[in-house]
Amino acid sequence: MTFDQETLTILITQDEVQSVKLRFGIIGNSPQLNYAIQVAMQVAPTDMTVLITGESGSGKESFSKIIHQLSHRKHGQFIAINCGAIPEGTIDSELFGHEKGSFTGATEARKGYFEVTNGGTIFLDEIGEMPLGTQARLLRVLENGEFIRVGSSKVQKTDVRVVAATNVNLFDSVQKGRFREDLYYRLNTVPIFVPPLRERGEDVDLLFRKFAGDFAERYRVRPLRLNEDAKRELLRYRFPGNIRQLRNLVEQMSVLLMEREVDAETLRQYLPDQSYLPAQLPAPAKEAGASQDANFSERDLLYKVLFDMRKDITELKEVVYQVLNGNRSARDMIKDHPNLFHNLTDNDVQEEVIPSEPTTYYLDKYRNEPYERVEDITHEPEEESLSLEDKEKEMIIKALRKNNNKRKYAANDLGISERTLYRKIKQYEIENV
Repeated sequence: MTFDQETLTILITQDEVQSVKLRFGIIGNSPQLNYAIQVAMQVAPTDMTVLITGESGSGKESFSKIIHQLSHRKHGQFIAINCGAIPEGTIDSELFGHEKGSFTGATEARKGYFEVTNGGTIFLDEIGEMPLGTQARLLRVLENGEFIRVGSSKVQKTDVRVVAATNVNLFDSVQKGRFREDLYYRLNTVPIFVPPLRERGEDVDLLFRKFAGDFAERYRVRPLRLNEDAKRELLRYRFPGNIRQLRNLVEQMSVLLMEREVDAETLRQYLPDQSYLPAQLPAPAKEAGASQDANFSERDLLYKVLFDMRKDITELKEVVYQVLNGNRSARDMIKDHPNLFHNLTDNDVQEEVIPSEPTTYYLDKYRNEPYERVEDITHEPEEESLSLEDKEKEMIIKALRKNNNKRKYAANDLGISERTLYRKIKQYEIENV
């Protein structure tokens, strides 16, 4: 069965669409938005798999909730899962569960989301980030409702309705081998496209006023109002972050602006310059013979930076140790570790201030002069007496000296009675000090 706009217009009235908007807090009247809602309402009573596409921040999760709440599964559980936020090593366990002892840390058996949501709906956001191995498991669930826990051989059944969403072009991912073609066509049974905010016309102004009213109530201020010039400026802006970006913008302005009437010049101060929007980092190229995917995620890049920093710090510790103990000269160590000292020149290192024996001098790279460290790290600690009697005698002498041999005050400082102090002085044969 295929859906077109003419059929939907007959099956679903505009009054029903407006009712759904009110129920789920959806603001806007653009034709593309209304059509997306109509498709969601039409497919909701079925058990068909739905693929929701649209840019990040455009409100895709709201459509998954519409589909669940208007279906016969509305009394079942609804779980939303961000596939991009779950590490690759644990996503199978999260979705399908695991048995006790199936991997390190699996101290007990655990049910996965597909088992927990039996009879309900599972929303898989960022489905394009799902690993290929997990995609194969998901395809089996969609085909016959079967899955196997990690570490088990027992096939289990589940009755779950899958709604997926993505902000990337899955067909391109299929062409590049990052997404299974059979899974793509299985998910794309009924596609729903959520339009970006820049294509929704006057909806931008409606959303601005809605958010302004919400934040005025929250922060107990008067709501913001746009003059005509500011409104035109708002409608011209492309909003790459869509509704999420607009909401954050209105909240920021509601808190910071003293004047509640907003003109175009003031609005421009809070709108990021679109010519300077951050660009996506290019993926590093594959080395010859490399088998892994060359496209790093932000998480992979962060891990790489941290590991490189840890390696550099370890090497730097070794350099300092070798130089301070006179095992190697600073010039030789710098030559051996060019990655650590690539900005240094020969003029930055004065060989004469780095003797071959342990030293208390250090290089000042910026002045080309040595400065002396206060402490001497090479001396041997003096042997210290561990006798309790010697310590006690030493404390008594210090107390007497401090109080000019006035035994009453010395006893108070020591926390003992004056009689005890007399006895100790006699015992240790302490004369006037």
